[in-house]
Amino acid sequence: MNYIETKIYTGRDGMEHLLNLLSAMGREDVVIEDPADVAELMDKKNSYDWDYVDDDVMEQAGREPAVILYLEDSAEGKAQLEELRQAVAGLKEQLESGSLGAGKAFGRMEVEARPVRDEDWKDNWKEYFKPAKITERIVVKPTWEEYEKQSEDELIIQIDPGMAFGTGTHETTTLCIRLMEKYLQEGDAVLDVGCGSGILSIAAGLLGMKNILGVDIDPIAVQVSQENVQLNGLSQLVNIQYGDLTKGIDYKADLVVANLMADLVMMLSEDVAKHLKGKGLFISSGILVEKQAQVAEAIGRNGFEVIEVLEQGDWCAIAARLK
Repeated sequence: MNYIETKIYTGRDGMEHLLNLLSAMGREDVVIEDPADVAELMDKKNSYDWDYVDDDVMEQAGREPAVILYLEDSAEGKAQLEELRQAVAGLKEQLESGSLGAGKAFGRMEVEARPVRDEDWKDNWKEYFKPAKITERIVVKPTWEEYEKQSEDELIIQIDPGMAFGTGTHETTTLCIRLMEKYLQEGDAVLDVGCGSGILSIAAGLLGMKNILGVDIDPIAVQVSQENVQLNGLSQLVNIQYGDLTKGIDYKADLVVANLMADLVMMLSEDVAKHLKGKGLFISSGILVEKQAQVAEAIGRNGFEVIEVLEQGDWCAIAARLK
């Protein structure tokens, strides 16, 4: 199906009036582009809120506020577009008359529309996700791509991340799996904290582990992980559940793996220690190289000894053993 992408430009003070208008018209399914959101994001409330901001996010800070919605590219959709144009024009008149307040940044209140194909905005990202050999043994491939094993000992992870999760080929994931390959021993119980798409739990299963728990505080991540575990035929070995490591997770592992970010790794390291058996291993990633020493020091205070650090690009992963 084809759609009409409809973008309504507004201003800082006009956004609420526009959203109220759209709500009254039964249009709740909208995307809001507001540079004020970027400003709020940059005003870091907690050290673990973010570690790295993509250039695309920063670019949004200079954009004009707008609301985007999609209408069917049909006679009915075109009629809805015309109705929308008239309603926005009426709101603009009210704003310009001063009846809703004077001297405010209501913006230009103009509607732009363009046709888009369904696949243009839903599936285009898939063309950039190809099979990738991320370690000597492990290949990550999307479900929609064919791939033939290059050797007998090659392990293939099938993944369908959806648009909300990474493809599993990021440096942070590669570093984690390289350390898992090196340190996992037969029979090890594994705990994957913040499992996301489930790729690290799946890797543990393919590497021969038979007792694996993946947890995440995002219910969508839990669902996606469960689906990917099933895709790889590992439902008997890997259990994915909603949960917070700091409360309600009663599980002891030989190895805990966490691909998060530096401040979360530091914050959770005390709880990780409580979920490890004996001199268990903690593999952490999602750490910028510039924060490596800070993370090593923090986890050291919680009883860990760093035994190896791997770096790739701007990122590093740390393997640490409980003393």
